[in-house]
Amino acid sequence: MIGAFLLVVAGVADSTPRVTLADAIARATRLDPNYIRAIGSVGNAAWARRSTLTSLVLPSLNLSTDYLNCSPACFNLGTGQPAQVIYSARADARFELFTGGRKLADLRRVTAELEMAKATEIQAKFLTALGTEADYYAVLGGRELVDVARDRLRRAEEQLVIARARVVSGAVVQSDSLQLLLEVNRARVGLLREETRLAVARLQLGRRVGMRGAVDATPLDSLLPPDLPITLPEAVALALEQGPEYRIARGNEAAAIATLRTRTAGYFPQAILSANLSRFGQSFFPDNLSRRSLTLSLQLPLWDNFQRELNVDRARANRELARALREDLERAAEADVTEAYEAHRTALIAARYSEQGVVVAQENYRVQQARYRAGASTILDLLESQSLLTVAQAELVQARYAIRLALAGLEVLVGRRFHVPED
Repeated sequence: MIGAFLLVVAGVADSTPRVTLADAIARATRLDPNYIRAIGSVGNAAWARRSTLTSLVLPSLNLSTDYLNCSPACFNLGTGQPAQVIYSARADARFELFTGGRKLADLRRVTAELEMAKATEIQAKFLTALGTEADYYAVLGGRELVDVARDRLRRAEEQLVIARARVVSGAVVQSDSLQLLLEVNRARVGLLREETRLAVARLQLGRRVGMRGAVDATPLDSLLPPDLPITLPEAVALALEQGPEYRIARGNEAAAIATLRTRTAGYFPQAILSANLSRFGQSFFPDNLSRRSLTLSLQLPLWDNFQRELNVDRARANRELARALREDLERAAEADVTEAYEAHRTALIAARYSEQGVVVAQENYRVQQARYRAGASTILDLLESQSLLTVAQAELVQARYAIRLALAGLEVLVGRRFHVPED
C-alpha cells in the first residue's frame, strides 16, 4: 500500500508545473500586497512633491460658472434689468507671497517622504525575495530530503533481505532481522513524513507565485558558493549608506525636522495675493458686465488658544523620537550586519564540513556493512552507521540551503544583490 502511495505521489510530482527562482521572485513581487502598497506610496509621494514644488512658483486657479433661473424675474447685475435667466462666470487666482518659510519646509518634508517611500519599496522587494527564496528552497530541500529518506528505506530493505538470509543459515539470531524490520518501518514512516512536507511546500510556493495548486522548483546548482565579495566592515558601511532600513530612518528624521519648521512658520505673518475676474449676463458666456479685483492680504496670527504651541511641541517631540530611532538603528547596524554576515560564513563552513561528513558516513557504513556480512560486527553497529549516514545527508541538504537563506537575509540589510537568481 505504501509503495502504491509513493508511486501516486511521484506521478503527481512529475505533472506539477515548475518555476525558476528568477521567475518565482518576479511573480511574487508583482503579487505581494506589501510591495504593491510600497509602489503606491512612491507614486503618492512623487505627486505630493510635484504639488509642493509647483506651489512655490505658480498660483492656484479656479474657474466657475453659475446658472440662475428666477421665477418671477429678478435683477440681472449684468444688464441692469429684470431677467428670468441669469448667467455668471468667475476666475480666481491665489498665490501665497510669504509664508514664513512654510513652503520650503513643506518641500523638504515631501522630498524626505519620497526618499522614505523609495527605500520602503526597495525593502519590500528584498523582503519579498527573501520569503520567496525561503519557500523555493523549502521545495528543493524537501525534494532532496525525500531522496535521502528513500535511500534510507532502500538500505534498510537490502539489509533486511541479507539479515533474513543469515538468520535462515543460522549465522545470526532472529532478533537481527526484527531490528532491521523495525528500521524498515521507521524508514517508511520517515519517507511519508518527508513526502507530506514536500507536498505542503509545493502548495506554499504555488500560493507565493500566484498559481493554484502545487508548484515545483527548478533545481539549482548544487556547488557551494564562494565567499562573499566584500568584507564585514565593507558590509556594515554599505548597509549604513544604502540599506533600506537605515534610509527609511534618515528620511523619517528629515521629515520630522521639516514638519517642525512648518509648525514654527505659524509664528510669522503671511502675505497672500488674490485676483478675481467676474462676468455677468444672460448667455452661457456672459459678456454684459465685467468686474476685476486684485487683493493683497496680510495675516498676523496672534492667539489661537495655544494650538500653535501644541503643534510645535508635538513636532519637536516627533523630531527627537525620529532622531533617537535613527541613532539607535545606526548603533545596532554593526551588530545586525555582523550577525547576518557571520550567519552566511558559518553556514558556508558548516556545509563544507557536512560534505566531508557525508563522505565519512558513507565509508563508515560501507565498512560496517562488510563487517556485518562477515560476522565481525553486530546489527546495532550497522544500524548506527545507517542512522549516521542518513543524518549526515540531511544535514548537508539543510546546510546548502541555509547558505542561500543567510545570504538573502544579508541582502535585505545592505540593499544589494550579491548573486543573480538563476533562470
